[in-house]
Amino acid sequence: MNTDAPSPVRRRNARTGPTAAGKEIGRQAQKSASTRKMIVDAVLQCLIKYGYANTSTPRIADEAGLSRGAMMHHFSNRNTMIQAAIEYLHAKRLRAFRRAVSSLPETEPHLHDALMAYWRQVTHPLFVAFHELAVASRTDKDLERILKPAQAAFYREWYQLAVDLFPEWQSDRTSFILALNFVQSTLEGAAVRRLSHPMSGQEEEQLFDYLETCLRNLMPADLKSRTGTKRLETVSGA
Repeated sequence: MNTDAPSPVRRRNARTGPTAAGKEIGRQAQKSASTRKMIVDAVLQCLIKYGYANTSTPRIADEAGLSRGAMMHHFSNRNTMIQAAIEYLHAKRLRAFRRAVSSLPETEPHLHDALMAYWRQVTHPLFVAFHELAVASRTDKDLERILKPAQAAFYREWYQLAVDLFPEWQSDRTSFILALNFVQSTLEGAAVRRLSHPMSGQEEEQLFDYLETCLRNLMPADLKSRTGTKRLETVSGA
């Protein structure tokens, strides 16, 4: 029987071997995630530049700077790439909105700042990508099956963000939901119009002023009275 103890080199290799293997696995996973992100970003850029119908697999590969074979190693077909792009797009929009609202002043009801934050989001190029997907899903049933649940999840999270941002509205949930629908319909509609016939800066400002006035009229009664008192104090210098 060989009773010789393992050499120091062998013991060191036994300790470092799994660690080195683990690091290699980590590097490969990181590289794979980075490549997937490149592909997803390329899908979104293609949607913005060329539209949904022209976002083909070869064009995505060209935009990503990858061979078609390398791309297919991560996604089996165009639909899986589109699905990943939709999930990434919604997550990115939510993160951007969270960042925007987290920097809003603590004063209530900070409507103007919140409206501007949402307007910046729907006038971002990523909204063009979303609009391309939304329009195409009307006649593309495969896309509709992918987009519909993802969009429902997006609006659920967006609603919760709005609840967190405006807790003072929660005494009148009906008016709160009406206000959210009004804001989304107005600003997203204006953003779509902007793609073909943008308003002037003055027209946009008038629209925001009117929208803010309408929202103040929808405020719960107790919040209206608090806001009115604050305004009187501000005017009187109290």
